[in-house]
Amino acid sequence: MNAYSEDLRKKIVEALGRGMGKSEAARTFSVSLSSVKRYATMAEEDRSLAPKKRPGSKPKLDERARRLLEEDLKERPFITLQERCEYLRAVASVDLSRSTLCRAIKRMNSTRKKGGDPPRNATSS
Repeated sequence: MNAYSEDLRKKIVEALGRGMGKSEAARTFSVSLSSVKRYATMAEEDRSLAPKKRPGSKPKLDERARRLLEEDLKERPFITLQERCEYLRAVASVDLSRSTLCRAIKRMNSTRKKGGDPPRNATSS
């Protein structure tokens, strides 16, 4: 779920300052009572009402490595995931697993199977 905007948080605190009750503010602004209480406490302590940064680790594939991957997909569409992992490790110093790389390619709306070469065990009729 996304954090509530700083503007909404300020409106809630202003409403509380005008005498609106916390339960009423929660209903009026369609937020939980615990959120209203938290914003009131933050305002009383003169803390910022801005949402905090979301937790979690940074993406393994940064913007530079993503562009390199896109270019590599165009230039060499038939190489294996393992070869592509090794290429990114050598060129961009990014160490990715094959599954992470596969998900990154999928997010780019690209596929690994490019057609063009007939299957190796195909027999001609």
